[in-house]
Amino acid sequence: MNLSQGRPYLAIPGPSVIPDRVLNAMHRASPNIYEGPLHDLTATVFADLRRVARTTGHVALYIANGHGAWEAANTNLFSRGDRALVAATGSFGHSWANSVRRLGVEVELLDFGKTSRADAGRIEEALRADREGRIKAVLLTQVDTASTVLNDVAEVRRAIDAAGHSALLAVDCIASLGCDAFLMDDWGVDVMVAASQKGLMVPPGLGFVWLSDKALAACAGSDLRTPYWDWTARINATEYWQYFCGTAPTHHLYGLAEALKMLLDEEGLDQAWARHRRLAEAVWAAAGAWGQGGDIALNVARSGERAGSVTSLRVGGGGAGQLRRWCEAVAGVTLGIPLGMAEPHEAAYGDYLRIGHMGHVNAHMVLGVLATLEAGMTALGVPHGPGALDAAAAVIAAP
Repeated sequence: MNLSQGRPYLAIPGPSVIPDRVLNAMHRASPNIYEGPLHDLTATVFADLRRVARTTGHVALYIANGHGAWEAANTNLFSRGDRALVAATGSFGHSWANSVRRLGVEVELLDFGKTSRADAGRIEEALRADREGRIKAVLLTQVDTASTVLNDVAEVRRAIDAAGHSALLAVDCIASLGCDAFLMDDWGVDVMVAASQKGLMVPPGLGFVWLSDKALAACAGSDLRTPYWDWTARINATEYWQYFCGTAPTHHLYGLAEALKMLLDEEGLDQAWARHRRLAEAVWAAAGAWGQGGDIALNVARSGERAGSVTSLRVGGGGAGQLRRWCEAVAGVTLGIPLGMAEPHEAAYGDYLRIGHMGHVNAHMVLGVLATLEAGMTALGVPHGPGALDAAAAVIAAP
């Protein structure tokens, strides 16, 4: 029996669900890019981007995905021969390290595995060992989209300070912005990158870099920047086109303005963080119950180290791969593939899936995904414990 007809649901960790209001805001004719309302809307967008990062610093906007946002940060942060200290807690930490390395920057990689957060003590030790002060910046993912580990950004800042090191702190918030709490100024973050297609609820295509005055001064002589990636030209624009190094991403701006209005002015950022945490806890409760009667477990054991935006789940014996295929083909729910947990040719690749609960997501959407997963387990004969849906509902129902 195929029950997938109707509106499909994309429960992957980005691109996330796009609100109808955002789509409608984008559904318009091309505007005048030289003067008028678009310029006023853009000013509002930049102000709101500061609000969502909790910063009074600078923000540069690029027509790019998250990898482009990395490159924007990298080319402004570093000069050839500089050194970066990268704390990796999953596939995307390694990818950022490789992005920096290919630009000619030396990389010192601290690999903390795929199931727990970065150890700030080890970061402090590495910085103390850098007696010549060659490390220009520490690079950290707040949430690694592949492992779904949530790092403690403030703790890493304290480690840098405790080491008495001048390194800048750069944070990848691509999978966490608008979902997990992030306080750029309060936590002493110097550079932060994000993209439009996850917690910001806009189609892929916009990359962002936020930077402090400290970062701007420390990176003034960086020799890797090129005309397109140069953040100084964008944050000091005197003509509209300079904000984008050319034609503005007009329709993305309309969508982003609407999404930020929904997130900041209507729901409120603190409430959005609380919503994501509660929905994530419902997923974790269901997984805990399933695991009582089967080879099922959350990838990240400690709840304080799990992301509020996405959850990696192991279902052994290839069960995760079978469930992903069944849920999409039979029930119309698409789940995330196991990026970085195993190679596609390895047997373990079929043991992991990811559930995205980021952005424009509410209780009935998450409960629907969990119910669909349980139906798939029943249909496929995947062993699992009882009471998962009751456990998830109890989390949702709690005051």
